[in-house]
Amino acid sequence: MNPTVPAAGSQDYVGDPRNDDVFISVNGDLVRRPDAKISVFDSGFVLGDGVWEGLRLNGGRIAFFDKHLDRLSDGAKMLRIDIGLTREALAARVFDVIEANAMRDGVHIRLMVTRGVKRSPYQDPRLTVGAATIVVIPEWKLPRPEMLARGLNLFTVHVRRTGPAEQDQKLNSHSKLNCVLACIQAMEAGADEALMLDDRGFVATCNSTHFFIVRDGEVWTSAGGYCLGGITRGAVLRAARRAGIPAHEKDFSLFDVYGADEAFCTGTFAGLTPVVKVDGRPIGEYERSAADASGPTTRKLRALYQALEAEEARGR
Repeated sequence: MNPTVPAAGSQDYVGDPRNDDVFISVNGDLVRRPDAKISVFDSGFVLGDGVWEGLRLNGGRIAFFDKHLDRLSDGAKMLRIDIGLTREALAARVFDVIEANAMRDGVHIRLMVTRGVKRSPYQDPRLTVGAATIVVIPEWKLPRPEMLARGLNLFTVHVRRTGPAEQDQKLNSHSKLNCVLACIQAMEAGADEALMLDDRGFVATCNSTHFFIVRDGEVWTSAGGYCLGGITRGAVLRAARRAGIPAHEKDFSLFDVYGADEAFCTGTFAGLTPVVKVDGRPIGEYERSAADASGPTTRKLRALYQALEAEEARGR
């Protein structure tokens, strides 16, 4: 691997020894990380049969928590998974493990729901025995500051995002193999993350984040038919429109990307991260600071997004 590329690409983070013995919620039981286990017959392990959410905790409150719960619920309904808990009971489990770890700031949480344990490792949902498996993993996790300082390097891969006729990308399922394959190709090319196209050749999304460009004062992201309904993506669009910045969900191609004034990626973990290069081509001609490679519109959007994040965060 290229030694100049961080080991975990765009998702790399600052290590924290507190995570070595953190409490994890496994079906409502709080257990230390080394003791957190599920069955080898679990649907998530056997088949990738489950849904999940990534959450961000700051100031004791979870950003856009209700929208995350909405997306989780929609995914479970599509897969016919009975979560087995009310919305408030599920939220309580998340806050229970947060409080058990005395967490308040700089925390990333993975909330996972699978169909549950199978009586034999086959795909038929009727072979499931018992209730859904619900796991909540909270970790102290901050993005590496050098990612903001140097920006992301993306590589357009041959692995395409599928449409609703194959596997609807709005489903945030445990099965992420097409994204993993895309990430591998980008990694081998020495990039931080993969830029993925749809089956028509238009820009869809990245393998683990959403992609935006800025052209002539307008903000563009994909039309949305081939990407996850991103919570941060949606928040950036809302924040931009509220501030009077033209923000469009539309089809666009690499032609538009290579000539963009700015580009950035969005995600729950790192918020807005600047993109400085796509397929070896520098993006934008603005002056980059030593601490932040973002362009002026990206910086403005980050501040607007953070204000909206604080406004729509939810505590216990």
